[in-house]
Parts: sequence; C-alpha cells; structure tokens
Amino acid sequence: MSQLFTPITLRDVTVRNRVWVAPMCQYSAIDGMPDDWHLVHLGSFARGGAGLVITEATAVVPEGRISPQDTGIWNDEQQAAWARIVDFVHGQGAAAGIQLAHAGRKASTYSGFTGERGGVPDTEGGWRPVGPSADPFPGLREDVEELDADGVARVVTAFGDAAERAVAAGFDVLEVHAAHGYLLHEFLSPLSNHRTDAYGGSFDNRARLVLEVVREVRGRVAAGVPVVVRLSATDWVEGGWTADETVRLASLLREEGVDLVDTSTGGNVLADIPLEPGYQVPFARRVRTEAGIPSGAVGLITEPKQAEDVLADGSADVVLLARELLRDPHWPLRAARELGVEGTDLWPVQYRRAAR
Repeated sequence: MSQLFTPITLRDVTVRNRVWVAPMCQYSAIDGMPDDWHLVHLGSFARGGAGLVITEATAVVPEGRISPQDTGIWNDEQQAAWARIVDFVHGQGAAAGIQLAHAGRKASTYSGFTGERGGVPDTEGGWRPVGPSADPFPGLREDVEELDADGVARVVTAFGDAAERAVAAGFDVLEVHAAHGYLLHEFLSPLSNHRTDAYGGSFDNRARLVLEVVREVRGRVAAGVPVVVRLSATDWVEGGWTADETVRLASLLREEGVDLVDTSTGGNVLADIPLEPGYQVPFARRVRTEAGIPSGAVGLITEPKQAEDVLADGSADVVLLARELLRDPHWPLRAARELGVEGTDLWPVQYRRAAR
C-alpha cells in the first residue's frame, strides 16, 4: 500500500492523503482580499487530488503583509471571501489549511511582478516594517521599527483573532508561519534578534514569542482543530538558528498542542544554501524522530517515488509540494497512477473518463 495515499488524521481532521500543497505567495490581492485568481489557483490543487490545500502566507494585520498585494484575514470581508474558496476546496474532497503570517522586517516589499525590487515606499502604498530589532533585511526597507512590549502583545492577539476568523471561514487546519525570515523566525534567530528583554538573548527568550502565539491560537479555537507550525530548521549561517534548536523548539511546540511541524529552512539572512532534491528532508527526519512530533518535508520533492520514499523510510509524515504543483496541478493523480494506487476516487467525476 502506498504511504503517500494513506489518509492521515490530526485531531478531528482526516486528510485523504499525504500530498499537501505548500503555501505559495501569489501577490494578486487588493486590500488583502482573495479573489477569483485565488479560487482557481487553490481550487485546481483540490481538483487535482491533493490532500490538504494550504493558502499563501495570509497576514494577520495589514502591516504584516510581505507586499501590498498579499492576502489577509484581519476583517469580515476577507473572512467571507476565504469562505467561498474553502467551500470549493471541500467540494473537491480536500481539506483546507491557512498559513497565518506576519512578515516582520521583510514587509512592505515589491512583489517583483513589475520588475521592481526592494522595499515599497510609503508614497506607493508601503509602510514602515517592524521587527524584533531595528536591523533591516539586506535590500529591503531600512526604517525597521523595533517592537516594544505592547507591540509584541498586539502581534500575539492578532494571531489569535486571525485563527478565530479562519475557523469561522471553514478552514480545517491552521499553520503558524515561523519560517523564512518573517517575524516569528526573526525573533528565533540571534542574527536578527538583538533584544535584551524577555524576548531576546537566550534560547528560551528567543522562542518565547512563537510559543505565546501558538498558545494564543490553540486557546482560541476548538480542541479538534489541528495547529501546524512552519519552521526554518537552519539559517545556513554560522551563529544563526540551528537544527539542534529546531528540535528543541519542536519538542516545546508538541507540549503546547502543535500537531505537526512543517520543516523548511533559510530565509532570514543571505546564505549559500546547498540546493538539491530533498535537501531539507533530513531536518524533517530529525524533528520527527528526536522531538517526537509528526513532521512535513518540503523542498525540491518532484517525483512520486521520491515522495513515497520520504514517507516509507520514516523521514516525514507528509510531503508538501510547491513549484511542482504549479507545473502540474494534477500531480497527485499522476502519482497515484505511477505508484499503482487503484481506484478513481481522487478524480473529479467530470474527469473520470481520463482516469482509465
């Protein structure tokens, strides 16, 4: 039996298979509102047989967007717009997940679609970013504001408010984004966190905000709602966040009621990352075996047998695909055929004539 096409249950949610859609920014929203593009983009993955479809990084506050074109979930209109998309995803048999995010010092950035790079100035709809310290990310806005104690508290509350809205919109799984150099990762890494208060310095202090956010999210939604955390397992730079610290944090997250760690790497500082197929899988394996919490593997996973082997050898509990699904939104259907999975249940009835 294929591990890839075995259902997985987290709390009260059973996901039909272990092919999950990784969050992928689309930079196509206006005022944080998901629209028809997001419906078709995310809906195509559900139609294509994925188990869990996770949204792009969805900002919990306006200033938490990466770009002015990011989606959000800080008001009623956004919640209603997401509900329409969730309904379609459910109608195709997939579960719906949302990545709750705050971009921190990497906020107010051009999407890149127009060829412009760097930080968006206030005159073009940008805003002043915030971070654990006033240090900017190279090439982005330099006027980063260090969050004070009240600002940190507002971030925690915003994640909780967004979690409530997400569940009201129908999302099955909540993912807290603590990776890729965005706000929560910035607090974790000593390369971006130079605070001297309770949120800086020691491991316990640097991990404090992530744990407070998780505690807030977990406490604001029903016990049956799974909570996932995406972590960058390493900064890939000496003196930065490490794999050992990731394992230690993953253990704490498990104690706080987190159900799975989506294990990525990098993004907080410029680094030389050794890209190769499955290059992040060993980190997912460490999280799973050493922290005792289910893990997801992501990063240059492209072939069905490769994905199957990641699960079969115990490296992870699920695999998350991104660019490969952009190339082929029906990748799960192809994978099922290549792995000899019988039946056509994954296929929409409108497409089943092509399943044989």
